[in-house]
Amino acid sequence: MNNYKLTIQYDGARYKGWQRLGNSDSTIQGKIENVLTELAGEKIEIIGSGRTDAGVHALAQVANFKMKKSATTEEVMDYLNHYLPNDISIVKVEMVHDRFHARYNAEEKTYSYKIWNKKYTHPFMRKYSMHVPEQLDLKKMREAAKHFLGEHDFTSYSNAKSKKKSMVREIYSLTIERNDGFIEIKVCGNGFLYNMVRKIVGTLIEVGVGNVDATSIPSILASKERIQTGRMAEAEGLYLDHVTFKN
Repeated sequence: MNNYKLTIQYDGARYKGWQRLGNSDSTIQGKIENVLTELAGEKIEIIGSGRTDAGVHALAQVANFKMKKSATTEEVMDYLNHYLPNDISIVKVEMVHDRFHARYNAEEKTYSYKIWNKKYTHPFMRKYSMHVPEQLDLKKMREAAKHFLGEHDFTSYSNAKSKKKSMVREIYSLTIERNDGFIEIKVCGNGFLYNMVRKIVGTLIEVGVGNVDATSIPSILASKERIQTGRMAEAEGLYLDHVTFKN
């Protein structure tokens, strides 16, 4: 069996997320698997480094799959990019060792979030950023961001249905930068719960507009009550930026 590693970019605007559903045509995973199944002549399943929600984008999602058919990395890349829709692009294909697993071998993930922070909408970025017309106070947002760093139980910041799995995650860095009307928030950690990044960004926005005090973050985390976090940022502004793997 040959094990291939894919690096994928996609515009998630018209998809129901990464994970395959009953209607596979509506997901990124389903689209790629359908094309690979035709190439391989057998049913192919791909393993993603993580799931992205409906409407969320990826600059460098990583996945792997195994197939019996022998094909060069160039052949796989050419075939996929020829038959996939133009809002999904395979930017790199690598042959990897048999034990490589895109989810289990992921060491850290970085997400970026784009906010258009002007009074009026940006017509060309409305599907790729969240519009916040109120002027955001970056100083207060950066103060709030410090409270998310380190290891915490992020139950308050997730909509995960299962209570059996650990809600503890570690955030390595959280940066907030302004650039010509856009605010970009980047968060890097060892893993993220369902909706966790969007809920963190939502709280940072609330701090930025003056609705929430930065010093309240520790008590929100400690409460483990999801209702405490307030608004959740829109899916359109979120991007899976890149994934780092164990050597």
